[in-house]
Formats: sequence, structure tokens, C-alpha cells
Amino acid sequence: MLSLDNRDTYRTLLDAAILSGDEGERDAIIYVATGEEPLHVSRAEFRREAAQYAAALRGLGVGARDLVVIAHTQNLESIYAFWGAMLVGAIPSMFPTLTEKLDPEIYMRSMSELVALSDVRLVLTTDELAPILDSRVGCPVYGSSGVAQEVGVVREPPLQGIQPDPAEIALLQHSSGTTGLQKGVALSHGAVLNQLASYSDAVALTGDDVIVSWLPLYHDMGLIAGFLLPLVQGVPLVLMSPFDWVRHPSLLLSAIDRFQGTLTWLPNFAYNHMARRVRDRDLQDNISLTSMRMYINCSEPVRKDSHDLFQQRFEPLGVRPEQLAVSYAMAENTFGVTQTPPGEIAAIDVVDRQVLEAQRLAVAVSADHPQALVRVSCGPPINNTDVQVIDDDGVVLPERHVGEIAVRSDCMLSEYYKRPDLQPFQDGWYLTGDMGYLSEGETYIIGRSKDLIINAGKNVYPQDIEAVVN
Repeated sequence: MLSLDNRDTYRTLLDAAILSGDEGERDAIIYVATGEEPLHVSRAEFRREAAQYAAALRGLGVGARDLVVIAHTQNLESIYAFWGAMLVGAIPSMFPTLTEKLDPEIYMRSMSELVALSDVRLVLTTDELAPILDSRVGCPVYGSSGVAQEVGVVREPPLQGIQPDPAEIALLQHSSGTTGLQKGVALSHGAVLNQLASYSDAVALTGDDVIVSWLPLYHDMGLIAGFLLPLVQGVPLVLMSPFDWVRHPSLLLSAIDRFQGTLTWLPNFAYNHMARRVRDRDLQDNISLTSMRMYINCSEPVRKDSHDLFQQRFEPLGVRPEQLAVSYAMAENTFGVTQTPPGEIAAIDVVDRQVLEAQRLAVAVSADHPQALVRVSCGPPINNTDVQVIDDDGVVLPERHVGEIAVRSDCMLSEYYKRPDLQPFQDGWYLTGDMGYLSEGETYIIGRSKDLIINAGKNVYPQDIEAVVN
């Protein structure tokens, strides 16, 4: 296994493998798209592009600790912008761009609130969105062509030698989606590196791994697991657009086969989407998924029937039950809190639904019990991370008692950015708002406390209702 406990060798994210070392011709990113030949970006090319973008941002007046919002469609430009911002000491934050899936007015209002609350230095976006955003937000907005013009006039050499303090904010993640953009999760360089080291251990990352991802980079699953993890640790990344994947879900499987992918992270719906939408004729002849070590589900809660559907559909291609792992993750902990150990089948707990709803107790029953409810474990905590369950009064609960999940680790957020009204910690623990229970060292998530429906004395979670409807 690689020596990936980089807390001793890396001080900041600018020490990442992608920005250092002698293997300049090695692939950093392989960008794949439907109907096109893969685009191979070497480490040397990545460094040149990121440094050029850094110089352009500096020419636009961006400096240390300025907040730069990147609201692009997911492409290589957004990636160079992210690393270019860090190279000048700025704080990058990935955002979704406006698509047909989003309400334009809500998007514009949220972006305007974000700029005002967080003192955004500038927004980088597409040429199409730039003039619209420019009329709605209180900071400069640049489309791709505007940055390209600045690149054309840059005369200074690539920036060198910038080394921020490990405790300084490296980046922002936004945990509230596109309708709550003002809640920025501020993560220090040290916190991110601690997460990458512990999580690399949890998935037994090696130099032979190849990470394949379609996940959007404005979400913690995509930003950390499907972007920073491979680039910081020096593992090849095969990347694709989430829009392309949704339309052509077989793209992920074809990329795994072609580039011998070993790890990918997925939300729960992706297992159903691929099982139901990928047709035999969508797959290349003799496609094989046997190179994969883990498909890691990062949803709360995880559905066993989704895993079963995926495994049964693609078993002829090499998908095995022990590949279907689970992680409980959140932006406030940088990413992973727990993880199914490699090579193990995710633990299953069958509990009495009626007792769970009425008494908040996870009482084990047989699979054929009339009130049987199947729960999938998210695995044990990763290194340097503690998990406990508390009741409404903050009292720690014993195993199999349902309460709020609390987390403590060395990779927690520093603060909610420029939001002193939001205090994330209670006695050193982060209260997640997720309800769940612990059993034999495993973590089980039930649902969000704010979504809880109390009906006739029973605690019902919308996730269970949605599953029945689906």
C-alpha cells in the first residue's frame, strides 16, 4: 500500500502529488465523453494549465484569502481554475451552474445572497451565464472568454513558493445544495489532508488504484473522493460530466473496463439508474468490471434493494457483493466519517419496524418477521474519527437506541464561513442532524431529524415513504 499518511510529508494541498514530483508524463486526469476519444492530461500539462490560470487570476486582482466561486459546467477549465485559485492563496469554492433542473430566480437570489454574505471576490462561470449573473451579484463575474483574454496578456512566470499555514482555509464546500448557498463549510489545509490520509487507509488506497467518477464537483462526494483524493495522492482519475453520465449511464462502466478502474463513489439512485437504464447493446463486447475493488454508496440511508438490483444486473460482468461498500459522509467532516472495510460485505441489520418507529429502538428480528425492516450499515468510523448517538437532551445513548449522530475528528470544518451566527460544535462534537444508531461498531443511518414525521406516536422518516412509492 502507498504511504498515504501525508500528515508527515504534506503541509498543505499545494504539496499534492499533482503539483510535485518527477513523473510529469504520467496521466493526472483522463477525461472521457460519449462518442469522443479520451483526453489524457499529464501531470506536467496539468501544472502548466493550473499555473497559467493562477497568473490570470492574479492579473484579475485575486490574492491571498480572496473567495473565488467557480460555477462552470464540469470540465477541465473548472479544475484548472480551482487549483489556480489555491496557487495564488485564494479560497476556491465549486458551485453548480444554472441548468434546466434549477429554478433561475432561486438560483440568482441564492448566488446574490452568497456574494453578499461571504464577500466573494469574483465569480467564474460560462460565457452564457456571465452577463446574467453580472447583473444580479455584487462582484465581478468572468466567463471563459474573459479569463482567456487575461491569460493572453499574462507576462509573469508561473507563481512559485506560496505555502499558506496548514490552519488556513483551503476551500469551501456548501452543504445546503443550490437553495442554501450561503452556508459555506470552511475547511483548512490540515483538515483536508487529515481526511485524505485516514480515508485512504480506510479504502486501502494503493498506487495501482484508478478512480473513476462522474460526480459533480460542488458536492463533497465528488469534490473530495472523486477529485482531491486522486490528485493529492497521485492516483489516476478518470473523469466525466455528470450530465453525460445521466444520459449515458453505461459510460461509467465502459470507462471502468477500458482504464481498469478500481474505485468509484455513487449516490443510492445511481445503482437503480444503471441497473434499469443500461441495455446490453449499450455495453461494449466482452466488457469486464472485474478490476473494481469497491463501488461506494454515500447516501443516507443506503437501500439494500438498490445494491441487490445492481449486483444482479451486472453480475455477469464481474460485480460481486463484497464490492458494494458504504460510506457515511458529510461536508462538515470534509468527507468520510465511516467506511465498509475493503473486501467485506456491508453488514445488514434486520429490525422491528414497529418498535423502531414507536420506541426508537433497533430490535433485531428474523428476515421473515412481519415487521422486518432491513438497514444497511455504513461501516465503522475511519481513523481519528469518533461517532456517538445522543438523545434530545444531549445524553449519550447505548447501542441500538436511535438518536442524533454526533461526530468528532481531526478533519472537521473550521467554521461556517463568515457565519458567526451558526455554531457547529457542542462540547467539541458536531451534531449532524442525522438520526441513527450504533451496533457492534457499525453505524446505521435512519434519516434526517428535521424530516421526521410524527404520526400517531410513531416516528416516520420520509425516506421510507419514498422507497415504498418508488
